Amino acid sequence: MLKEFGCQYVLVGHSERRTYYGDTDQSVAERFCQAQTQQLIPILCIGETLEQREADQTFAVVEQQLDAVINLAGINALSAAVIAYEPVWAIGTGKTATDQQAQEVHQHIRQYIAAKDASIAEKIQILYGGSAKPDNAKGLFAMPDIDGGLIGGASLDADSFLKIYNSI
Repeated sequence: MLKEFGCQYVLVGHSERRTYYGDTDQSVAERFCQAQTQQLIPILCIGETLEQREADQTFAVVEQQLDAVINLAGINALSAAVIAYEPVWAIGTGKTATDQQAQEVHQHIRQYIAAKDASIAEKIQILYGGSAKPDNAKGLFAMPDIDGGLIGGASLDADSFLKIYNSI
């Protein structure tokens, strides 16, 4: 049905699905595979909660979420996908990740993938999806491992979205 409407990309593992609908790493991996079977490009959303961040589990959480997909679909499946790092603790909470905090996780994700396949790690787009706004977008998108944004609430306000776009 999505293809009939001209969709090319589909979100899988979005934090709201994981939080409110009980999506698990396994069900996200299955949806990732289903999207690719239907010739849709999955945008794999991964990220940690505030409790996980405060417990210094960020890297372990994103690795576990990546591994669920890699173990089911294989590392090569990431060559036809996009990753969006969503720090759940920074979405709609008033807290925001600093440019350096976001870069640190993006870099870790890229290095984690590179350990399995350097060419995929070099080419994959890793987006930031943690409440990008006009006042923080320029700094975030200047980071070397942040390839763009998965814009949520700010995309609903044309002026905010245009300011984010123009900041790049």
